[in-house]
Amino acid sequence: MQLKDMILDLCAISAPSGFEGAAFTRVSQLLSPYVDEIKSDVMGNLIAVKRCGKAGAKKLMLDAHMDEIGMIVTDIDKTGFLRFANLGGIDPRMLPAREVRLLTSPPIHGVIDTMPPHALSSKDMEKALDPKKLFIDVGLSAEEAKCLIPLGTPVVFAGAGEAFGEHQLCSKSMDDRACVAIIIKVMENLAGKDLNADVYCLISTQEELGLRGGTTGAYAINPDYALVLDVTHAKTPDSKKGETMELGAGAAIGVGPNMNKNITSALFELAKDLSIPHQTEVISGSSGTNGWAIQVSREGVCTAVVSLPLKYMHSPVETMDIRDAEAIVTLVSEFITTLDKEGM
Repeated sequence: MQLKDMILDLCAISAPSGFEGAAFTRVSQLLSPYVDEIKSDVMGNLIAVKRCGKAGAKKLMLDAHMDEIGMIVTDIDKTGFLRFANLGGIDPRMLPAREVRLLTSPPIHGVIDTMPPHALSSKDMEKALDPKKLFIDVGLSAEEAKCLIPLGTPVVFAGAGEAFGEHQLCSKSMDDRACVAIIIKVMENLAGKDLNADVYCLISTQEELGLRGGTTGAYAINPDYALVLDVTHAKTPDSKKGETMELGAGAAIGVGPNMNKNITSALFELAKDLSIPHQTEVISGSSGTNGWAIQVSREGVCTAVVSLPLKYMHSPVETMDIRDAEAIVTLVSEFITTLDKEGM
């Protein structure tokens, strides 16, 4: 499967934080031809390993999270409208009139209620939105809703992914399914290669709720090296200068205290030597990724963060450039095949 098609395939899956089962199943199918073992853990993480077959080999771990932001049903109003809470960081300004998908069996379509501008005063239109006053409308009576929709039902944004322009893809859950697809393509590239390290894939859960799966998964694997793949903010007309990456300019390699200098320098040197498109992302503190937790797991892990620039993060229209994803696939694949040959 081509990388573009795999990204859209994975993004179409409904798997919010804490409810990643469908993503686990699909990722297992795609990853299994390229690894020796796949297992799950208590947190629902997918842990896969490709062994190099060499005694005393070090462990290199690739991490990307498979959960997406979403919502969860907390109550059913007497009118049949649903109250909900967020799973992960969602900007309430984009919720009114949004189409959603309730993960019942079978799934139910819903829309988040909104007041038309005709019914609002100019003063009301300027007020900050209170997310506690929003409801999901599923077109059912209270009795029907209570029968079909259990409290605790997860909810995701509706809509299918699209390719648009010459190189861009747009979908929900690009954060971080696009990087999950990148890991799968990396493992495909490693097939038949002579490696000097056992390669572990941690496809982690509940990142959007506080790096939870990455924390426990890294502790269990206890890697020597970790490459954390996640998204970062891409430039838009209203973005702040110096705080975003260029879409289409290649892999964003993190520099800062969350990243080990040696492994980061090796990535830069490799990218330059092989003319792999790349850019520098300066991160002064936490990267906001699983790398923050993985770096200090156990006695510490030699960690690097490589990011995919993404427009409109944490929205149903997250947008990326396929050339950036391809650059990350090449960079990570080459890094793994040269690991320990350069004295690391």
